[in-house]
Amino acid sequence: MEIKENTTCGMVIGSIALYQHNNMNHQKQFGVWMDNHQATIVGSDNAEEPLFKVVGHVKGDINTPKPSEKSSHNTEKNQHTKFFKEIASHLTNATHVHLTGTGVAQEQFIHYLAATPQFKNSKTSESTSNKMSDEKLIAFMMEKF
Repeated sequence: MEIKENTTCGMVIGSIALYQHNNMNHQKQFGVWMDNHQATIVGSDNAEEPLFKVVGHVKGDINTPKPSEKSSHNTEKNQHTKFFKEIASHLTNATHVHLTGTGVAQEQFIHYLAATPQFKNSKTSESTSNKMSDEKLIAFMMEKF
């Protein structure tokens, strides 16, 4: 078996290409603490800089009561979609996103990311945690990565 160096995809062994997908220079890792109404996003604006910092805070709309159950459900669904889109706007070129928080918001957001074409190759993971300061969130996420 012959080993050849190929600059476009890493190493080629026989006919199997091994991509250096885990190269830290190309990783854009983000962490998100979220519940149903707010989110704090930490990560790096620069793929070359491995240090985490707060890149955004997002507040969701508070649900206003509607006269019918159907319109209330539609309003809530639209608010969640808007909330998730705003969070995702901070995750540009994400290769890995770790979500944490209370409740089921992280699981719903993971499903949202999986259904969004720009995140189809992003790795996601989740955990449960209480609200924490920005500094503690940064330390928490650095441990996760």
